[in-house]
Amino acid sequence: MRKKVFKLIQYALLLCVAAYLLIAFIPRTYEVPPLQKRESTQYWDLPTGSKIAYTRVAAQGIRKPHPIIFLQGGPGGYISDRNIEILAPLSEDGYDIYLYDQIGSGHSGRLANIRDYTADRHKKDLEEIIKKTGAARVILIGQSWGAILATLFIADHPEKVQRVIFTGPGPVLPMRRELLSIHPPDSLNLRKPPYSNQEANEQSKNIRTAVVSFCAKFFGIKLASDQEADDFQTYLDTELCKATVCDTSKALKAEGGGGFYVQLMTVRSFREIKDPRPKLTGSKIPVLIMKGQCDNQPWGFAKEYSELFPNYQLKIIPDAGHSISVEQPELYLKTIRDFLHQDIHNGNL
Repeated sequence: MRKKVFKLIQYALLLCVAAYLLIAFIPRTYEVPPLQKRESTQYWDLPTGSKIAYTRVAAQGIRKPHPIIFLQGGPGGYISDRNIEILAPLSEDGYDIYLYDQIGSGHSGRLANIRDYTADRHKKDLEEIIKKTGAARVILIGQSWGAILATLFIADHPEKVQRVIFTGPGPVLPMRRELLSIHPPDSLNLRKPPYSNQEANEQSKNIRTAVVSFCAKFFGIKLASDQEADDFQTYLDTELCKATVCDTSKALKAEGGGGFYVQLMTVRSFREIKDPRPKLTGSKIPVLIMKGQCDNQPWGFAKEYSELFPNYQLKIIPDAGHSISVEQPELYLKTIRDFLHQDIHNGNL
């Protein structure tokens, strides 16, 4: 009797293992919008080996010497039609505006070796992109991870940046964990968003993507195709969008274009980043820090930006989350515009 019970347990375990393997190794599909072509899309073939898709909104009237480059969140953020529509009015003020899909996302190329997706690779791509614009200096708008990327670039090339706008900035890397426990002044009236990134990840996770992530991070193996992995990222992004607003009913649905491997592997590379703080401290670059009232990024991150960049302005945008332009598009644009219109004398506003 005991032998029969033992065999039944063995069979049950084998069935469980077989079922797990089937779930883990059979490709999945997700009902997400496909990546849409855009007539304005152009391409750069960079010396880094990256094929980068971008849209340029040409300046109107008298062109200003410093173009605007938008750095999307992510890592591996892609440009949506909405990003272009929100920032396009700045071209009326004489600015060329460049918005690009980071390598591994959107219409940009995918790398064969996923270990090549690193923060350093993104920084080098940005260096080459700025050269492509032909401008001596540029204006950077960095959203979330885009703000992190901007700090890495500025640390090495401060002379290339005329001014910078950080929106919902992520942590300066390597992240200082003590910043997580810093409480904002009561006068700012900051509040937590109703939905978190952790909840979004919990809602979206499955066995297949867990195994794909493990193989990628620890072995550099691309178990799922770029198409399957990116479709999952778009599926996840729709959930994550709920964590970027004060009112989840206003959350956007993600467009096709999310880059799964670039997001995963770039974050993994954060531990290899050399601390840029010694080079950033006391920077004279004029800085605007924009933070939504219920931004999901800890207050300590924004506070550190203000300490590293003493020539800063801080604007708290009411009734807006991490993605400020979703709930406050007009105020988002006006705040950026007002900052850009201010005169700069000897690096000071």
